[in-house]
Amino acid sequence: MSEKEKLLEKVENIRQSVEQMKTDDIEENPESAFEHFQCDCCGETKIFAGSLIYKDFRLCNDCVLLAETGFALGKMSEIEELIEKMDDKKFEVLYKSLFEIDENSMN
Repeated sequence: MSEKEKLLEKVENIRQSVEQMKTDDIEENPESAFEHFQCDCCGETKIFAGSLIYKDFRLCNDCVLLAETGFALGKMSEIEELIEKMDDKKFEVLYKSLFEIDENSMN
C-alpha cells in the first residue's frame, strides 16, 4: 500500500468515526438533531449532534472532522491553530448573517 493510500485510508477512518459520533448523539438524544448553536470555528449555525468541545471552543461536526484530520496528519497540534485558520470563513459567515432578512420579523 502506498503512502497516499495509507493517508486516504486514515482520513476515511476519521471521517467515519466523526460521522458515527453524530449518529450516536442523535440516537442517544434525538433532540440534538434539532438544537442549534453557532460553531466557534466556522461561525455557522449547526446542530449539536456530533459537536465537541475542545478547550473553550465548541466545534460543529464538520469542524471536528477538520480538527481530527489535522491532528492525525500532524498538520496542527492545538485547536487554536484551526480556529485561527478559519477566521476568514467565520468572519464571512458572520458578515453575511448581518444582511440576511428574517422573514418572520417582516410580518
